[in-house]
Amino acid sequence: MEQNKPSLESTLKSSDTEEFIDIYFYRPIGYRWALLFQKLGVTPNAVTIASIFIGVGSGICFYFDNLWLTLLGIFLLVWANSFDSADGQLARMTKQFSALGRVLDGFAGNLWFISIYIAICMRLFPVWGWSIWALAVITGYFHSKQASMADYYRNIHLLFLKGKSGSELDNTAELREKNVELTWGANFWEKLVLTFYLNYTKGQESWSANFQEMFKILKSRFGETAPEQFRVAFREKSLPLMKWTNILSFNTRAIALFVAVLIKQPWLYFVFELVVLNVILVYMVSCHEKMCKTFIKQIEEGKYEVQSTI
Repeated sequence: MEQNKPSLESTLKSSDTEEFIDIYFYRPIGYRWALLFQKLGVTPNAVTIASIFIGVGSGICFYFDNLWLTLLGIFLLVWANSFDSADGQLARMTKQFSALGRVLDGFAGNLWFISIYIAICMRLFPVWGWSIWALAVITGYFHSKQASMADYYRNIHLLFLKGKSGSELDNTAELREKNVELTWGANFWEKLVLTFYLNYTKGQESWSANFQEMFKILKSRFGETAPEQFRVAFREKSLPLMKWTNILSFNTRAIALFVAVLIKQPWLYFVFELVVLNVILVYMVSCHEKMCKTFIKQIEEGKYEVQSTI
């Protein structure tokens, strides 16, 4: 039994896309949770749901201007994120992947931060009035875009690095076909989840026009498998952008949040997201689009034709 235990490395997405804090902190913790959950027969989706309750509990703690409750909130958010790591690692251990799991995973993180946003707004309302709610709504919109595009670019990178089996990249055309096959009467919940996921993917695609064109040309010329020469070249150009996708994910924003609440100025967290993280978002998107435009030109010039394996 011990000999068949999956290694920590086998539960990681890739060394290209893993962040330093994740590799040395969250992934080892998540791995141990995943091993325990595997023994207990707990599903990845159940772990995700548990993380929702823990993360929302964290948000509630940040409402109070109390050091010990603030520290408890920090601890709970770290715990919730270790479960968020564990659900993906458990899914890779047990091969339990699903569209529901992907949607639920994103939904969990959104609920954590919605509760945090609400707690901060309620805490600051007596001083700021309704302006703090307006600031939170604007910040929340850009937060969702930052996380969404970071997730999208990581999965694009993984697609060309590891192929379809190692990526969760989807497209609206295929999702729309699946959605049409489902009916609200017979498949209500599945269709509801797929509808939300379809809209989520549609939003990602609307911010990546050059990638959509590049991907379309690749498929028309080479089918489902891009030439190895192209995949190597794409990974080389995409790899430097992975550090920005990681900054726009959980760890950096969590550190900013922890600092803001510990110094009792939680509004600074909103400012950090709006200013610093939005600058990184714009830079990341522009770099990725510029990179894809260059590849479009190279493909059309026939640079990768000789190396095609199709």
